[in-house]
Amino acid sequence: MGIIKAAKLFYDYVSKNEQDEVENVIHAVAGVDLDVEAGQFIAILGHNGSGKSTLAKQINALLVPTGGTLWVKDMDTKDPANVWKIRQSAGMVFQNPDNQIIASLVDEDVGFGPENIGVPTKDIWRRVNQSLKSVGMLEYSQHSPNKLSGGQKQRVAIAGVMAMEPECIVLDEPTAMLDPNGRKEVIETILELNREKKVTVILITHYMDEVVHADKVYVMDDGEIVLAGTPREVFTQVEDLKRLRLDVPQVTELAYELKKAGMDLPDGVLTIDELTEALESYRDR
Repeated sequence: MGIIKAAKLFYDYVSKNEQDEVENVIHAVAGVDLDVEAGQFIAILGHNGSGKSTLAKQINALLVPTGGTLWVKDMDTKDPANVWKIRQSAGMVFQNPDNQIIASLVDEDVGFGPENIGVPTKDIWRRVNQSLKSVGMLEYSQHSPNKLSGGQKQRVAIAGVMAMEPECIVLDEPTAMLDPNGRKEVIETILELNREKKVTVILITHYMDEVVHADKVYVMDDGEIVLAGTPREVFTQVEDLKRLRLDVPQVTELAYELKKAGMDLPDGVLTIDELTEALESYRDR
């Protein structure tokens, strides 16, 4: 079993009337199967309302399945006795870093999590320094978070999770509120944590270019996983993605349109370098 595994996972949002009678049931997650190996970089895509954020919150045991089972390191998230250990194993970063930053200094904020789980003081500051260094924010340790840019705040939020030393980090649209530079900073940080620290990453996003380096991509629609594969396998299916109200990376779209216009180019071009190489090969024929 992988570090994260879901079997026939369901989560329902139920609305009731004033008489406490069920009026409506929305299957936000509907029969999802998932198996994430330790050290993988997994991306989950989907339009608003597809169920991807609801799935993310179940991994951190913020939501408990209404059907099926979700295991984090072999621990069933439905068991209340497992919640504390699950949240130490799978840390969570949300869209708005201001919702996770609570202290007046960066280093104090990053140290808050380890202190809460009982880490000895001398080890807390070692973790704080290591985590801030990992996300490129060590020089800002004595700064006020309020003075940081959006991208810097999000990196501090990631450092705060990393200081708790989780084996997995779940990021629920962490760049949604950032400008392009902030997005780039955060994605580079995530990639480095995955590659250098071997942290399992589950990235929920609707920015297609953020997932081209993922090991596997899952696409959700109406609570179900409707596409799965490597980024190249998924982004080859341009028309299917468009029917799901999703885009593809800009360079993939350009290559796709050029191919439709008659140029013999490969499917699933993901980067500018790949497109440049394909165009040069086409020109030299």
